[in-house]
Amino acid sequence: MKERRYDNISETLITETLSNGLTINIVPRPAFTKSFAMFATDYGGADRRFKLGGSWIDTPAGVAHFLEHKMFDMPYGNALSVLSANGASPNAFTSSGMTAYHFECTERFEDNLRVLLSFVSTPYFTAESVQKEQGIIGQEICMVEDNPGFVIYNNLLRCLYEYNPVRDSVAGSIESIAEITDKTLYHCHEMFYNPSNMTLAVVGNADPQRVIAMAQEILPKEPGEVPERDYGAPEAAIPHQAKISAEMEVSAPQFMFGARIRPERDGIARLRQSIIGEISLAMLLGPSSPVFNRLYSDGLLNGSLDYELDYTAGTAMLLAGGESRDVGAAMDEIISELRRVTADGLDRDLFINSKKSYFGDMLRNTGSFSTLAQALIEGAFADFCPLDAFEIIEGITVQDVQAFVFDNIVPEKLALSVIEPKK
Repeated sequence: MKERRYDNISETLITETLSNGLTINIVPRPAFTKSFAMFATDYGGADRRFKLGGSWIDTPAGVAHFLEHKMFDMPYGNALSVLSANGASPNAFTSSGMTAYHFECTERFEDNLRVLLSFVSTPYFTAESVQKEQGIIGQEICMVEDNPGFVIYNNLLRCLYEYNPVRDSVAGSIESIAEITDKTLYHCHEMFYNPSNMTLAVVGNADPQRVIAMAQEILPKEPGEVPERDYGAPEAAIPHQAKISAEMEVSAPQFMFGARIRPERDGIARLRQSIIGEISLAMLLGPSSPVFNRLYSDGLLNGSLDYELDYTAGTAMLLAGGESRDVGAAMDEIISELRRVTADGLDRDLFINSKKSYFGDMLRNTGSFSTLAQALIEGAFADFCPLDAFEIIEGITVQDVQAFVFDNIVPEKLALSVIEPKK
């Protein structure tokens, strides 16, 4: 068990890697009554083709999400009900790159952690329960396909990517989930839910030694093989498709644009790149940016301009969007600003303010038990510790940000997804 003190933010991180390959990260907060635990596998919706034992295996779209739904089933009941009866607030999610199960509680933490570790590591599926779940998830797929937020996002990914399966819905399709059987679920659980491919994060009032001992007791003792993944052929330098439009029941036009970036593979380099990318987006599109103020004052933006940098499934992308009465005019302003920045560079004062603001955002996120736990999970899968960001950010310069912008956020690399009101 290793302990590292982060004096600049008054936090302590306990880390351990078990003999079975599981990584554990714990941030003790004994002054609080609340505790939060997240147990996750490096397996998401895009992990559909993988190599194990020398053979390539193809699985239908939607298996990771389907597994998430069914993992709560236990021979003696449902884990959600057990955790809720213990006073916990449990939940789970599946993204393109990971599946995570978590709970928050103010009492009976060790009882709840025992349930979490047990049900996630012990699959229980039947042909009948899988068939029933196909109907439930099928309804979910139909509902989400009527959601403008899902459609605009998914359409953008289909513009950005031609081959990477991140372009497909994490939930799959009605047709793809019909191919899923109990054997499919058992097989994928065996492949990806082994401790070598998983990590546990705990933030709050918990005894680190008890957490580690419980994981050693409950989880498999031997490490498993981590599958090699195939995310498709290399993508072209420019988006697969420049623009896509759809009509839906919305009150005003919505738009989302984005670009692929080449992710750094090394842990610390990846963390540094993500910080630079977030500062870049804040400088270009944040509430203090010149383009945001012009869009807002000209009535071309209804509210905020949201943006994010996302690393998942062997790729990375930056996304931004909002609502506008004239999407074409709004995008013209944004592209004009990108060309101006390419010619004139970024404003140094804006960089200093954006860097300070992002430092504050990181502090606030660290204060959130759930946000910090998820960051620890994502960092473990990418071989970095998110708490190192507070030291790394000090060395980032305006030249670093400009280089990132010039390499990644240029007009020819952008794709645009638009939702127009139905006529």
